[in-house]
Amino acid sequence: MKNDPPVSAAYTDRPSLKQRLLMHEDLNFLLTNRVPRIALTRLVGWFSQLQSPLLARLSIAVWRWFTPLDLSEAEHTRFGSLHACFTRRLKPGARPFDTREPVLCSPSDGIVGDHGRIEGTRVWQAKGFPYTLDDLLGSEELAERYANGCYVTLRLTSAMYHRFHAPADLTVDRVTYISGDTWNVNPVALKRVERLFCKNERAVIETRLGPGGAPMALVPVAAILVASIRLHFINVLLHLRYRGPNVIPCQVSVQRGDELGWFEHGSTIIMLVPAGFDLATGLGTGQTVRAGQALWQTRSV
Repeated sequence: MKNDPPVSAAYTDRPSLKQRLLMHEDLNFLLTNRVPRIALTRLVGWFSQLQSPLLARLSIAVWRWFTPLDLSEAEHTRFGSLHACFTRRLKPGARPFDTREPVLCSPSDGIVGDHGRIEGTRVWQAKGFPYTLDDLLGSEELAERYANGCYVTLRLTSAMYHRFHAPADLTVDRVTYISGDTWNVNPVALKRVERLFCKNERAVIETRLGPGGAPMALVPVAAILVASIRLHFINVLLHLRYRGPNVIPCQVSVQRGDELGWFEHGSTIIMLVPAGFDLATGLGTGQTVRAGQALWQTRSV
C-alpha cells in the first residue's frame, strides 16, 4: 500500500472556500475603502466632466471591463463626457410606473437590500449592524414619524440607470443635506463599517403621500466616486463642496413617475414608509427592481 498522506493533510495548504471568499472580500474592502476616498471621489468627479467624446468612449470601454454596462435602453448612446453616460436618460416608456393607488413604486432601479419593520426607530444595514433613524435623518423629531414603520434599502450599482423618480403622487416639504464621508456601500462594506449610511453624505427628502397624506421619506446616500446628488425640484446639486443652507424648505407637488434627480455614478436610496405597508409580493433581499415597479403595497391590496 502506498504511503499516501491522509486526505486532511493533503489539503492543509489549500485555503477553504470560506477562506478564499474572505480573502476576496478583504481585497475588495481594501481597494474600495482603504484609499483616500474623498480625494478620489473629487478626482473622478472632475474627470467625468471633461468634454471629450473620444475620452468618453475610451472610459466607457474600460468601465465595461469591470461591470456589465448595458446602454441599449439609453435615449442616446453617444456621450460627450463620462458624466453624460452616468446620468443618461432612457428611451420614453422604458420605465412605466404602476398606476395602482395603493401601490408605492420603486423610485429607482436597484438591488433590494435590508428591509422590514422599523423596531422603534432602529433599522438594519446588514445582519448585526443596526443604526437609528435619528442618526440617519439628523432629527429625533423626524425619526419619531417613522417609528415602528417600514423601510427598504435599494442599492444602485455603477452600471444601472442612475435617475430616481417619485414613487407616488407626493408633496415634497423639505430637503436636509448632510455632508459626510464616501464609504463604499456594497455588501462587503455594509458588513464591516458600523452605521455606514449615517456616516456618508446624504440628502433627506421629506414628503407626504398626496395633500395632507401620510409621511414618506427618501434618503439618497452618496458613496465613493459618487458624492453628488442632483435634485431637480429645488434645482440644486448637492456635493462635498456645497456651502448652501443645509435645510431647504420647499412645497412642491410631483406626480407618480416624475423625475426627482440623479446620482452621478451609483449608490443607495433608503425609503421610509409608515406602518401598514408590506414589500410587494415576490420581492426580497438580493432581487433587482426597476424604477416604476411595485415596491410597497398596502395590506388591503
